[in-house]
Amino acid sequence: MTEQGAALGGRPALQGEVTMRLIQFEDQAGQRRVGVVEGEQALEIRGGSSTRELALQAIAAGRDLASQVQVAGLGEGHDYLALLAEGRVLPPLDHEDPAHCLVTGTGLTHLGSAATRDKMHQQQAEGAVTDSMRMFQWGLEGGRPPAGEEGAQPEWFYKGDGAIVVRPGADLPLPAFAEDAGEEPELVGLYVIGECGTPFRLGYALGNEFSDHVMERRNYLYLAHSKLRACSFGPELRLGALPAHLEGRSRILRDGQELWSKPFLSGEQNMCHSFENLEFHHFKYAQFLRPGDVHVHYFGTATLSFADGIQARPGDTFEVSLDAFGRPLRNGIAAAEQALRPGLVKSL
Repeated sequence: MTEQGAALGGRPALQGEVTMRLIQFEDQAGQRRVGVVEGEQALEIRGGSSTRELALQAIAAGRDLASQVQVAGLGEGHDYLALLAEGRVLPPLDHEDPAHCLVTGTGLTHLGSAATRDKMHQQQAEGAVTDSMRMFQWGLEGGRPPAGEEGAQPEWFYKGDGAIVVRPGADLPLPAFAEDAGEEPELVGLYVIGECGTPFRLGYALGNEFSDHVMERRNYLYLAHSKLRACSFGPELRLGALPAHLEGRSRILRDGQELWSKPFLSGEQNMCHSFENLEFHHFKYAQFLRPGDVHVHYFGTATLSFADGIQARPGDTFEVSLDAFGRPLRNGIAAAEQALRPGLVKSL
């Protein structure tokens, strides 16, 4: 990324504050708004109805996103907790045309992340070193190269376009053909491609990279299938650099009671790949540099309830929390109708 690209995600903190966090939401009239979170209030940002629009304005003006917010100014305040309770909070970054939002991720990026994966795939490997463990070792050896140098290539996967993103508080649809409804608590990088074709990192959000671990366990070549599910991230976009060590908590609630809970670690101190290396190996592909596009990239996790024998089901609620990101990300699970059945493809 260029110096300008880095500046958009790495501006200094505003006077008197630790960081800035943005949300997108709908007002009482159903109109889209962007807000700055201050305590239990969301203060409207003037001059833009989407985070993407504000980001493109910042890029054009040569300033970082927080400075663009300051230039635009703040307006009416809204009850943030009420917005969440009423389901009016949107993902913190999106595109008006979902086809121009690419949702992807990288796995085996965190220290300890190979253990669960290796256990899932060991039965196929008959005691040999699995491909998962081999790729994890490559990350340990070369995932944090010196600045400006190319490091080891991580595992990469495609989840879908913007149509698979579920807003905070809404249910994640579980397809009829799914074998599992597994959460993955992760950090998410949020990006906009500038008119010059340069990727700009706006910041980070909490994410739940919903996956099918039972299908993946059958054979690691089913990993691509297991990732083609809905996902959620937010509710807040955190601007600026991240602490090197982050500790959050992932929970599953059933009938209002805690079914499972576990802390999860993230941040570069707990990763075998640097963010810069992961970003390079995503954006090195020319087809990912289309001006105006949005990219949502999941950075991986080492903590899964599946590893503890938990199987979530419709009616359960996932909760991912981390103090540095404000309010928790909560999503339920709901059964979805099968969109297509065998034999329904027609010939013209």
